[in-house]
Formats: sequence, structure tokens, C-alpha cells
Amino acid sequence: MTETLDPLSLLQRYRAVRAETLRRTAMLSPEDCQVQSMPDTSPAKWHLAHTTWFFETFVLERFEPGFQPVDRAFRTLYNSYYQAVGPQHPRPQRGLLTRPDLATVQAYRRAVDERVLAQAERLADPETATLLTLGLHHEQQHQELIVTDAKHLLWHNPLGTGYAPGEPPPVPAAAPAVWCGFDGGLVGIGHDPTQDGSFHFDNEGPRHRVFVEPFELRDRLVSQGEVADFIADGGYRQVALWTSLGWDWVQAGRREAPLYWHRDAPDAPWQVYTLFGHRPLERDTPALHLSWYEAEAIARWAGARLPTEAEWETGARSGRLQQVRDTAWQWTGSAYRPYPGYRVPDGAVGEYNGKFMAQQFVLRGGSLATPDGHARLSYRNFFPPEAQWQFSGLRLARDA
Repeated sequence: MTETLDPLSLLQRYRAVRAETLRRTAMLSPEDCQVQSMPDTSPAKWHLAHTTWFFETFVLERFEPGFQPVDRAFRTLYNSYYQAVGPQHPRPQRGLLTRPDLATVQAYRRAVDERVLAQAERLADPETATLLTLGLHHEQQHQELIVTDAKHLLWHNPLGTGYAPGEPPPVPAAAPAVWCGFDGGLVGIGHDPTQDGSFHFDNEGPRHRVFVEPFELRDRLVSQGEVADFIADGGYRQVALWTSLGWDWVQAGRREAPLYWHRDAPDAPWQVYTLFGHRPLERDTPALHLSWYEAEAIARWAGARLPTEAEWETGARSGRLQQVRDTAWQWTGSAYRPYPGYRVPDGAVGEYNGKFMAQQFVLRGGSLATPDGHARLSYRNFFPPEAQWQFSGLRLARDA
């Protein structure tokens, strides 16, 4: 997993990543940073503390001479799911942690940063560099979560304000979608250091071969206009379009549109809550915040299907697709399972990905909230099929 960085470059990366996290929380008030809008999200204050906990626990505790924790209580409060480290505060109750306050968490970050940077001479050691690099990519994942979680939180506020200041950039008119054909055959998927860089999470490998039949992919993502057409055609009322669990999900939530869509009357135009607040639906804008259930149903309605992981990666590596890594994570039809030959890493970091390889689906690509330089074509994101609050979209596939 180690990136080939010299110690000085790694320290520069550390400073830059940690600063980006602060930049993403700077536009939030202390009150914004405290609240948790649902069990699947976390307060921004918790993200600030947990990413710091990661470096304290997996870097300083292991390599700092005479290590002493900043506060022993933080070991439990900010442990997410690492059973090998110890107990965790219940995830649905993170928003109840009014103490430590935000100022204390920010002081915690500064204290750990100072101690990590003091270990510069140890970064020549491959094990230290590997864990520090993993921590930086881990923090970039939480940078995206800070944005998705804050959006979900602020959406509940009747003031209608957005996470981002100012006005959104103009949306260019989308060209007609094009189907790109691929011959199939025996294809390689998984992390390729010649194309994806030297770092990868453990779930991206080993690289292996998969046989795929000839297939086609749409060159761009499904748009808001296409989803609006799906709704107008009764898509949320046609049981034949949905999987059994998907239909149960629609009925249980009385769902009639994707998350963040609303209108004042059945015949009124759709409004969509964005990072910039509520905006009129823009037909050419890619649809975001689709659950796997919705993506599957929309694909069936369109006479298509979800791509497999192998199809998506083959198409993405061809260079013929648009909106691959900068717009929305793209659902695939592939269950999140280990690749052939996968081995869970030793130690507590082995809990990072391996134990979640059940009851979830893979998303590929990257989103508008993904930090620069974090996404790569072998990246395997994963969420349960009902998840909507992530920036998840849809690229159609079909048999050739």
C-alpha cells in the first residue's frame, strides 16, 4: 500500500491533507459541527477527532518513544469500529458527545500533528511510512464524509441554506448520450500501479483476470431530467421495475423521488437541495444521491442494467467515458466481495475493509466531494443498497 514518497514529501502531504480537513469544516459553525442527522452520519467534530485518533493510535502509539495518549478517554470516544483496539462509543450516539467541545478537539488535532511531525526521522522506515500513508488516505475518505454528512444535516434546516457559499457554477448543456461498445473477453481488473499510482487499499487487489461478454456502457451518467422522466412515467409505482427488497424499501418510506428532491404540488416543478441550497431541477445535471435500489429500477426502466465491476473498470480505462471520477460514485451490479487471492492484512488495520465484504454493493469512480488525487480507477467504494446520502449516481450498461 505504500506510496513511493521520500520523508519530506510525505510530511508535506501530511500537512496538506490535514489542512484540507480544516478547510472543509471552516464553513461550518460550532453548532453545525456538533449535530448528527441520522445514525449513518457523524458530526463534523467527530470526523475531526477520529481522523486524529487514527494517527495517534496507529502511528504514535506504535512508533513514538515513551508514548502517552493525549486523553485516555479518546481511545473509546473516537474509535469507529476497530474491535482489536478496544470498545467504541455507539455510532448512533456520536451527536450526543457535546463534550469534549470543539475547541478541545481542535487542540487534540494540533497536539497530535506536532508529535507526528516530530517523528520525521522515522519516516524512512517503510512500516511507519505505510501506516502514515494509509492514515492520509483514510482522512481523505472522511473529508468526503464531512461534506456528505453536513449536506444531510443542513437539508433538515428550514432556512434552506447550503454547505457551500456563493452560487453554483453554470451547468453546460449535455450532449446526447452515446453508447460505447466493448468486445469483452479476458480482462484484467484491480489495482495496476502503472496506471493507478503506487497506493491502493487492500480491497483493490490482487489484480486478476475476469471473462466478460461483449457489452456497452453509456458515455455519461444518467441525468436529473432522465430521473424526472422515470418519475413522470410512474417509476416509483411500477413494482415490476424493482427488486423485492427495493419495492419494500419504496413502500416503507413512501418514496416518490430521490433524496433531496421536493415540489410544492404534484404538478409543480421539482426542486433539488444541493450544496448551494435549494435549486430548480436542471435536466442536464447528473442525478445524485440514488440508492442502489433506485439505480437498479431506473436502469430497468431505461431498458438497460447496472454494469459489473469488470465492465465499469474496462470502460473507464478505455478513456471513452465522461464523468468518471469527478461527479458521482457509480453503482455497479457487483456485490462487495473479496477478489480472488485476497488476504486480510494482519493487525487492527485488517478491520479496515475486509470485515465489511457482505450485504453491500460496489460503487466505482469518484464524486464532486472526493478530494483531489484520492480517486483512482481501481478504487472500490461500497455501501448497502438503501444508502442515499452519498454522492451516488448511475451509468447504464447493456449487453452488446
